[in-house]
Amino acid sequence: MQGVLLYCRSRIRKGTEIMAITALMASEQLGVSVDTIRRWDKKGLIKSTRDSRKYRIFDLEEIRRLRNKLHSTAPANNFKILRSKAKTQFTAIELFAGAGGTALGFENAGLNHLLLNELDRDCVGTLGENLKNAHILPGDVRVADFTPYRGKADIVQAGFPCQAFSYAGKKLGFEETRGTLFFEFARCIRETRPKIAVGENVRGLLNHDNGKTLRTMLSVFDELGYGVRHSVLRAQYLDVPQKRERLIMIAVRKDLTMPFLFPKERDYTVSLREALKDCPPSEGQKYPKKKHDILKRIPEGGYWKDLPAELQREYMGASFFHTGGRTGMARRLSWDEPSLTLTCAPAQKQTERCHPAETRPLTVREYARIQTFPDAWNFSGSQTSQYRQIGNAVPVNLAYHIGRCLIAMLEGASADGTMVDATHGNTATGALF
Repeated sequence: MQGVLLYCRSRIRKGTEIMAITALMASEQLGVSVDTIRRWDKKGLIKSTRDSRKYRIFDLEEIRRLRNKLHSTAPANNFKILRSKAKTQFTAIELFAGAGGTALGFENAGLNHLLLNELDRDCVGTLGENLKNAHILPGDVRVADFTPYRGKADIVQAGFPCQAFSYAGKKLGFEETRGTLFFEFARCIRETRPKIAVGENVRGLLNHDNGKTLRTMLSVFDELGYGVRHSVLRAQYLDVPQKRERLIMIAVRKDLTMPFLFPKERDYTVSLREALKDCPPSEGQKYPKKKHDILKRIPEGGYWKDLPAELQREYMGASFFHTGGRTGMARRLSWDEPSLTLTCAPAQKQTERCHPAETRPLTVREYARIQTFPDAWNFSGSQTSQYRQIGNAVPVNLAYHIGRCLIAMLEGASADGTMVDATHGNTATGALF
């Protein structure tokens, strides 16, 4: 560590500013404490990387922008729903379309949907109300026939539910995924033969069943004739005011030559304050009196450990004696940070999402803002169903960035992402939009 500090200081004395430096050096340069920088890193407000010596280093300019933003009396509002000015001719089919987060993001990026499939009746209502010209196929994907679309779709996308896989056989492959909804995604790929297939799921899929589940999926892509790469995308660095991670798999048909592109993370985040500015009023859940009385004692950004000791035990019950931080319990969000990951209900005890200033759960419209749905996007069904639809959705802006990379892949150009050479697996940074 001392060598790193001496090197940085010598460069600064020579008038050359180091952009990637340690937390200690950044604190000396900017007048911010080391603990503050580390806290910002832990909260996902800035990004750190590891250098060749495994030291955690930071981008000085990024920290400077965050400091100025937090101390400014009139900070610029970075919240926006991203939309490309031009449409392309590229087409997509989406399975498990839900409330339309991915569909809208792809449409905003410039893609055109040939078909959206969804089973849930309320989600079908949401899609129909908002995507007036979309061809929506309601019902069970397992009885859908995709053969009429063979050769017509450039992209097939699916945010498939992650069900348990069977490993009874010795060979991991297409046949061993039967009975799972991933199989229906694979069947759609086999029947339509798109240029690109995109799978989306939770980060936990990486380690599900000691990695066997993911290996099975990669084997299926290979058996279908597709090369595949995967990456975990962090939504808070991709214009989404929410700390949410999604595993994205991109598969390219082996007879095609194109790069693999994933979105390049931005060096800024969008705060809850920015996202909820002028948010229109809407319905929302309410706390029972007992929970309300507890949560009104929690400061902004705090959680159950900010309660007096006697109330901690009363509220937590048996969980008080469990190991782990349980930081989602009695949690109040912070104005100046992205939201925690939204769940299907805003008032669950294990994953509390209390408004930063008011003692209440987030409303339906606030939920939608955080997932970067436009205010005009209406959700069908009961209040409970609306929360569930929004909580399960892929953030619209995250889908937009993925869509822009897919378009760049199809156009044969570099994009705002990390390019992986399809033949050799070498990586190179693509150009910024």
